[in-house]
Amino acid sequence: MAFTHDTIEGPLRAKFGDAVRGISEYLDVFTVEVAPEAVNDVCRFLRDEPDFAFEQLIDVCGVDYLEYKDYPADAPRFAAVYHLLSLTHNHRLRLKAFVPEERPVVPSVVDVWNVADWFEREAFDMYGIIFEGHPDLRRILTDYGFAGHPFRKDFPLEGHVEMRYDPDRGRVVYQPVTITERNLVPRTHWQEADEDG
Repeated sequence: MAFTHDTIEGPLRAKFGDAVRGISEYLDVFTVEVAPEAVNDVCRFLRDEPDFAFEQLIDVCGVDYLEYKDYPADAPRFAAVYHLLSLTHNHRLRLKAFVPEERPVVPSVVDVWNVADWFEREAFDMYGIIFEGHPDLRRILTDYGFAGHPFRKDFPLEGHVEMRYDPDRGRVVYQPVTITERNLVPRTHWQEADEDG
């Protein structure tokens, strides 16, 4: 089967109707936008349908569209993005589900591709996207007591506390930042001459 806009859209719309919100192509990779509640069913179909046969999930990641150029202000802020590979047909596909800031929830696809486990945990940790039905949705890159989601565009760039492991207490502790500011830019001979007068 040739992998074209029509051969993707036809079977998906026949099976999922309006849950398929759009299909686009960029650099020979098609992106299918779906309703968040349909993600698990669409992924299972894309894996099991012989004409698609996307046996491999390459990645799941989050995207924050806050202040994104030309992005509508009333559009959902976050997206969960899935990159799929069909080894059988040598095709790639991107699946995207937009979720609102107030309830960023999509169904987990761990039961479709087990490899999604840590990818979904990372998107949860970094963006706060909740993967409903995930068997163990908890932070994976930050400390369990960490507040916030560091990849969100409104996350503060500078903090006032740092964390470290305290061997005497046997746990992670937070303390005021102790790093002193350093200038690592090498000085040039012109700067030295200016300072000497």
